Amino acid sequence: MLKKILIITQTQGYLMLSLKEKFEDAGYFVTSVKADIDEISKTEEDICAILIYGDEQLVEQKPALIFVKDWASEHEVPVFITGSNDELQEIESSVGPHLVRQKFTRPLNVNSMVESIDHYVQKFGFQTKKKILVVDDSGAMLRNVKGWLEDHYQVILANSGAMAIKYLATDRPDLVLLDYEMPIVDGKQVLGMIRAEKEFSDMPVIFLTSKDDKESVLQVMSLKPDGYLLKTLEPAKIIQAVDDFFEKQKGKNHA
Repeated sequence: MLKKILIITQTQGYLMLSLKEKFEDAGYFVTSVKADIDEISKTEEDICAILIYGDEQLVEQKPALIFVKDWASEHEVPVFITGSNDELQEIESSVGPHLVRQKFTRPLNVNSMVESIDHYVQKFGFQTKKKILVVDDSGAMLRNVKGWLEDHYQVILANSGAMAIKYLATDRPDLVLLDYEMPIVDGKQVLGMIRAEKEFSDMPVIFLTSKDDKESVLQVMSLKPDGYLLKTLEPAKIIQAVDDFFEKQKGKNHA
């Protein structure tokens, strides 16, 4: 899996190029942006580390640093910071000491810093959340499922079968939670399209449905999904079912 690091810096030049090269040599895809909320907000969610390259200009960007704090906290991404002693103190107070994993004082030893960050990421921080696509024509149900699962999973929402297929054309989730009854393109058709594509034929799909009569259950299970969940289940049981699914998958992968 490709490691991705975000470098936030107001500085360009030889040292920054050298730093980027060292991270790339260590197997990272590097994205470099200024301390600007709009730029930072466009960052992909599967970043495994953030490096804030501090200087006098950057420490003045308080709103951007606070945004980094919220973003890193939401996505559970470790933060590393560089700068003079005063700059480190300013940045840490804005970002939050609980998010800062290591501090590097200038002048920097680039090799040592990259090795140190990579060691941390490999040991603690390289744990990207599993990605779940939830497909349902009910906005309320989508919001509920996202609320139940987003603490431990990256949740993507699609309010129609057509939207789900459009998403699957560009990305591959680790699990699809699929409503069986939807207008125009229903769950049966979505699963059929998924299974028809060689690239996605093994993609795990669990049906979500409100029907629990025997005939409906047999009809759903005849499509051979990876599971079947009733929408009427308590949220804790739906969360547990998803957790159990990934635990079983982990066991298969290690078998």
